Amino acid sequence: MSSVAPLHSPRYDTARLQACGDDVFISANVEIRRPQLVRVGSHVAIDSGLYLTTAATIGDYTHLGPYLTVIGGAQSTLLVEDFVTIAAGSRLICGSDRFGGEGLTSVTVPEAFRDAVELGTIRCARFAGIGTNAVVLPNVTIGEGSVIGACALVTADTEPWTIYVGVPARPVKARPRAKMQEYARRLGYLIE
Repeated sequence: MSSVAPLHSPRYDTARLQACGDDVFISANVEIRRPQLVRVGSHVAIDSGLYLTTAATIGDYTHLGPYLTVIGGAQSTLLVEDFVTIAAGSRLICGSDRFGGEGLTSVTVPEAFRDAVELGTIRCARFAGIGTNAVVLPNVTIGEGSVIGACALVTADTEPWTIYVGVPARPVKARPRAKMQEYARRLGYLIE
């Protein structure tokens, strides 16, 4: 029997989302700029301070920690698969100016005068984890079971079941998978 008291914090109005599963807690202290482009699975917790400007799909048994920033606008996407954790303070940059000097930088500048913009998708595959204050750049896939260490900078796709640290992020260790996959099977998920 658990002795942990249930949370009674104010909650975000999930009816604003495109879709939302069961057993979901989203803090009232979040800013989801385009809720009609956001789908949330079941057994999800999204803590205070999330700032989300992109389309997003959030899988089952997922936790998005406090003060997470996901930017890139309506033409960019965040895909978070099942059993993923993204820790406090991380920055997922799904779209950004390239800052190459081809034009002015800022979403407030008319498009004819803007620098080149990179828009895309960040995908966090099943069982992935992103440590606190990590930064992930546009068009990166965090591979299945891959973990990104605290304060790392991810500029390229990561290999499955590998731990990455540093700036830029580099692989340092393999991560075991059997127990996590077995637990997911026991929860009713098909795992290859």
